[in-house]
Parts: sequence; C-alpha cells; structure tokens
Amino acid sequence: MAGELPYEAPLVEMRKKIEELVQFGQEKGIDFTDEIARLEERYHRLEEEIYTGITAAQKMHLARHQQRPTALDLIQLIFTDFIELHGDRMFGDDLAVVGGLAKLNGQTVTVIGQQRGKDTKDNIARFFGSAHPEGFRKGLRLMKQANKFGRPIITFIDTKGAYPGNTAEERGQSEAIARNLLEMAKLSVPVIVVVIGEGGSGGALAMAVGNRVLMLEHAIYSAISPNGAASILWKDASKADQAAEAMKITAKDLLEMEVIEEIIPEPRGGAHRDYEASAAAISEALARHLDEMKGWSADQLKQDRYEKFRKIGSVTFEPEVPVEVPLVPVEVDTAGNLSGNAE
Repeated sequence: MAGELPYEAPLVEMRKKIEELVQFGQEKGIDFTDEIARLEERYHRLEEEIYTGITAAQKMHLARHQQRPTALDLIQLIFTDFIELHGDRMFGDDLAVVGGLAKLNGQTVTVIGQQRGKDTKDNIARFFGSAHPEGFRKGLRLMKQANKFGRPIITFIDTKGAYPGNTAEERGQSEAIARNLLEMAKLSVPVIVVVIGEGGSGGALAMAVGNRVLMLEHAIYSAISPNGAASILWKDASKADQAAEAMKITAKDLLEMEVIEEIIPEPRGGAHRDYEASAAAISEALARHLDEMKGWSADQLKQDRYEKFRKIGSVTFEPEVPVEVPLVPVEVDTAGNLSGNAE
C-alpha cells in the first residue's frame, strides 16, 4: 500500500504476510490456497473495521495526504476542453488558485480550484495551496466573467487557509476575502462548491459561498485549522489531533449541522487510492445538482444562497422554568425621581 497512514499499519503488515506466503508457495511448489483464503478473509474484516471507524483526527491526516488528488487532477478527469486562464489583472498570477473554462457533460462551466503542489518544489511555487490576494481576485474575475455569460460556477476547496505573510497583508488580504464573500453572494448563476481536501478558515470560505456545498467523505472543513486551534487553546500546535476531535470538522458532522448539502463517497481507504472513482463520484453529484437548479431565475439563485447561509448557526433558547416578573407600581415625584415597591 503506497502512502499508508499510521492507523493502516496492521493492514500493511497482514498484506505483507499474504504476499510472502504466496511467494513461498510458488517457490516451493506448495499449495497454500486455503491458508491464503483465510488470511484474505481476515484482511477484509480488519479493513472494514479500520475504515468504518476513522476518527476526526485520522480524517484530518487523510485530507492532507500528499497523494490525495488535487484540483487540477480532478479537473482533468471530470471536465473536457479545459482552458486555464491566468492573472487577476491587478498584480499577478497566483499559482495557488487555478481556473478557467471547461465542459461538464457538454455544458460550458467555469471551474476554479485551490491547488496544492505535487512535490516540494511545486508546493513552494503554489504556497502550499494558500492564496495571496491576487489568487482570490483571480477567482473573482473568473466568477464575474461566468456571471456575465451565464455559465455555472464550480469551485474546488483545498487549503489550510489564506497565505498569512506580510506580502499578502500588504496587498490587502482581508479586503480580497471580504470582497469575494460579498460578490459571490450576488452572483446570478448556480454556484457549486466541493471541499476535496482541507477547507480551512477564510481562505476556504472566500471561494465557498455557493448554492450547494458538497464534501468528499474524508475531507474536513472548519473556521480555523486544528493546528491553529490547538495553538490558541493549549499553546501547543502538536495537539492538533485533540483539537480535530472537538471541532466537528468532518463531513458527517457538517451534514448534520446543515453546513453542507451532501457527502460524496470516496474509495475504500481514501480518494488517493483511486483518482478515477473519486472523480466519477464528484462528476455525478455535480451533474445532479446542476440539473436541479436548471431553469432557476437569478433571484431564485440569490435567495437560495442567502437562505442557505442565513440558517447556519441559528439557535432557539427556551427556558426550562418560566420566569414570572412581579408587577412593580411606580410613582414619579415632582423632581422626576422614580419610586415604587413590589406588591
């Protein structure tokens, strides 16, 4: 198993034993068919046990897996005729954000994604998927272009957060994120968001104001990264696993809280195990949701988007014991002073 995570160690060890037994039998001419079948059965039981009980902390590591498919990987598998467009027409071209025109089942769409690197050199060039202001402005430029020509917008979210350095602050990071939130809320075309890896903080939300927000099964989505939360709460970023368990960042948690609309299933072991199957599941979900919004007016799309985000976090308080407030007669003297006693 390539790129295995710590909790997959028992599976790796058992698979190794099975392969060694197969090889030994071939070399010695001994039939171990029954023994291999029993080991395979035990392997599948263990696999089922491990993958159905993945914790929030383990999902965090899955979402950050170096071999997990990136936005460009999925764009190439899901869409046809992709033409990448560059630059924000104000400062430069941020490689942490990719986007352009493409076709989904023959329908022209605008697709935008946050792009991590595939290796160290690529990660440095793409700032590990953390966009500068020009990245968010590039995304907004493409969204406005899509709005002008009536093209649906699809965004892929995969970032730990916006780039936090001085260069980003100097060029207006907070304004760029806030501008995207405002302008995305006003778009007159369908917007579908898919969290494919880690959706962290304002850097994720700046491209996630959609009519539909979908998540891959092992993706995570939160207001702050677990590492950042651990640094604030315990002054220790190494407690990220502990923070992840408490933050309700998994797709299952967020679906229950109605932050997202759908969980897209991943292949057994994670999206990095089978890019094609992951892309096929995303493609089916995108087509289904676009078809649902087909024919909606601009006002319907805006109202739908408004209602989706307006309901998040609503709370109703109902006191367990009714509180009776006694009536207090009040008198005002000639000097304007209040006086009174409870009955």
